[in-house]
Amino acid sequence: MDRRKVIIFDTTLRDGEQSPGASLTTSGKMEIAKQLKKLRVDVIEAGFPISSKGDFEAVKMVSKNIKGPTICALARCIKRDIDTAFEAVKSAKKPRIHVFLATSKIHMKYKLKKAEDEILRLAQWAVKYAKQFLEDVEFSPEDASRTDKDFLYRVIESTITAGATTVNIPDTVGYAMPSEFGSLIRSIKQNVPSIDKCVLSVHCHNDLGLGVANSIAALQNGAGQVECTINGLGERAGNASMEEIVMALQTRHDIFGIDHGIKTEELYKTSQLVSRLTGILVQPNKAIVGANAFSHESGIHQDGILKRRTTYEILKPSDVGVEKTQLVLGKHSGRHAFRERLKKLGFNMSDNDINKSFEEFKKLADKKKEVFDEDIIAIVEDSVREISEKYHLECLQVSSGTNIIPSATLKLICDNETIETASTGDGPVDACYKAIDKATGIKGKLLDYSIRAVTGGKDAVGEVSVRVKAKGKVITGRGTSTDIIEASAKAYLNAMNRLVYKIGK
Repeated sequence: MDRRKVIIFDTTLRDGEQSPGASLTTSGKMEIAKQLKKLRVDVIEAGFPISSKGDFEAVKMVSKNIKGPTICALARCIKRDIDTAFEAVKSAKKPRIHVFLATSKIHMKYKLKKAEDEILRLAQWAVKYAKQFLEDVEFSPEDASRTDKDFLYRVIESTITAGATTVNIPDTVGYAMPSEFGSLIRSIKQNVPSIDKCVLSVHCHNDLGLGVANSIAALQNGAGQVECTINGLGERAGNASMEEIVMALQTRHDIFGIDHGIKTEELYKTSQLVSRLTGILVQPNKAIVGANAFSHESGIHQDGILKRRTTYEILKPSDVGVEKTQLVLGKHSGRHAFRERLKKLGFNMSDNDINKSFEEFKKLADKKKEVFDEDIIAIVEDSVREISEKYHLECLQVSSGTNIIPSATLKLICDNETIETASTGDGPVDACYKAIDKATGIKGKLLDYSIRAVTGGKDAVGEVSVRVKAKGKVITGRGTSTDIIEASAKAYLNAMNRLVYKIGK
C-alpha cells in the first residue's frame, strides 16, 4: 500500500468559534493558535476577518506571530471580503485565502437567488481576484454534498483553472452517508480533468453524527486534506473531530496507510485548553479526550486491564497526553481492582481482612457514584483497624434563621474531659465546623460535602459525607442522624478523629 500524508486543516478558531456561546477573545485565539502550532497542525484557519473588527485583529495577530503552519482566512466571493482577508493574513509566512460560494440548488434558489452560470462566473472571478494577492488560494463549493454532480464538476474545474491550489468539498449540513461521501470524492477524482493540479480537501459536519466517518471515507477515496476542529466544535452539532480522525488513522494504519504530522501527545492538553477558553465542556464519554476515555469501572474490564492493558484499551493513554489509565472504583468494580488499590495505598492485608473491607466497600459503592481513596482508607480503618474515638459529641445547640447570625454551641468529651465551645458562621453547618475546629485545635478545610436520605419519610435518617483537608492530609468522615445539622457535625468530627488516628496525636 502506498504511504501518503494527509494535511490537517484546523478550523477551531473559525468554524469552531461558531458554536453557540463559544466566542473567543483575541488573546484566547492567540493562546489556542500557539497550542495548535505545538500540536503541529498543517493549516490554521484563524477566522473570518470581514465578520467583525475583533476577528480581523485576531487573524492579523495570529498571522504575525505564529510561524510554521499555513495561516488561512475565510472570505465570501465578494471583493471587500477578499481584500479584508488579505490584509489580515498578509504578514503570515505562509498565508492562504479561503473563498466559498454555495452551489446546491436549494442554496442557489433560496439564499443566493442566482442561476448556475452566475455562480460559475462568480466562483471563477473570486479565485482569480484572490490569486492576485496570494499564490495559495482555497475554494469551497458550499453544500457540495447536495449539489448536482455535473454542476459540481464544472465549478471545481473552473476554479482550478482560475488558480485554486486547494478545492474543498464540504458536507455543510452533515447530510451525506460515509459510502455516499466516499463515492462523491472518488467521482470528483474521476470526472474533473484538472483535479491532480490541486489538493482535494473535505470539511464534514456532524448533524447525523457522521462527521468523522465521512472524513475518513473521503480520505480512503483520495482526499488529501481534512478540515476539522478540536473537540469537534462547530455550529449546530459541530464538525469532524480532529483527535478522532488522527487517532483512527494512527491506530488503524494497517487499513488506511495514511500518515499525519500531528504530535498526538499534545491532543489532550489542546482539548482541555479549548474547553476552558470556549467554556464548552467535553462530554465525559467523548472519544480520545473525554474524562472516561481511559477509565474503567466494570469489574470484568478492570480485571482484564490489570492482567494486560490491551484487553480493553486499543490506545495507550500517553499517546494522547493522558497520564495513565484510571480504574474508577464504584459499584461495578470487582475484588481484583479493590485489592490492587489497597496495595497502592500501602495496605498489606490478609485475604480475610480484604474480604471484610470489600463487603463494606460494596455497601458504600451502592450509595456513592465514585469511591475515593480516602473512603477506602476510612473503610479499612473502620472494618479492620477500628480507630478509637478521641472526640465524642455530647451535646449540640444551633441557632439560625432569617436575620439571625448562625451560631453553634457544642460540648465534646475528650479523654474523659469536657470541652465546650461556641462559634458563628455563614450558616449553621459552618458554625458547627468552626466550633469543632476550636474544640479540637485543628483547622480543617472542607473539600466536599454531600447529603442523602438513608430512609424514606419526613423523619428520614440523613447521612452526611465530608472530605476535609487538615494538617496536609485529606480525610473523609460520615455521620447519620434524623437531624441533618447533627449528622453534619458528626461527619466532620468523624473526619477529625480519623486525622488524629493517622497522625497519632
